[in-house]
Amino acid sequence: MPDPQRTRDRVLDAAENLFFQEGISITGVDRVAAGAGVSIVTLYKHFGSKDNLLREVLDRRLTEWTEHWDAAVTAADSPQSRLLSIFDAIDTFRASAGATQWCCFLATASERPAPKPDSEDPVFELIHQDTELVTRRLRQFTVEAGCPDPDAGASMFLLLYNGVLSSLLRGAPVNPVSQARTTAQQLIAAW
Repeated sequence: MPDPQRTRDRVLDAAENLFFQEGISITGVDRVAAGAGVSIVTLYKHFGSKDNLLREVLDRRLTEWTEHWDAAVTAADSPQSRLLSIFDAIDTFRASAGATQWCCFLATASERPAPKPDSEDPVFELIHQDTELVTRRLRQFTVEAGCPDPDAGASMFLLLYNGVLSSLLRGAPVNPVSQARTTAQQLIAAW
């Protein structure tokens, strides 16, 4: 008898690969089911809809990203290195996550219309959670690192982070993580 959790994981893996290599909107659930080696009925039994499937993929990615960043923060030995840990986390996360062109959250936000005010969208809620995590931590770490204007410092780091993610999609510069880290070190030194 098939293991339901392994089936779910296969579907999530196939969806993640297809959604973020080929695009969410053009990837039908039939392609995801075929990629996972399951029937469409099985896919719907586990997830109910394409939106629920996408939400589950993003939820898993957010958990994995947070684990990588938590590990990088734990390994950091100073307030400045905790601030720089976002770049370490990008490296370790990308090494373990497999082939995706860039950030799954930015890709999703770029493909879906923003929800109307006062409406609920569980997919956009996960995008919001990712944004909240990054901005909250960067602000906290800029305070700890002694930035004279923590809001401005956190915004600069957020721009560097977003620049890395966009550069991964564009393919240039060649090593955006290293270059962003060097720029971030220069910002910290200027404080």
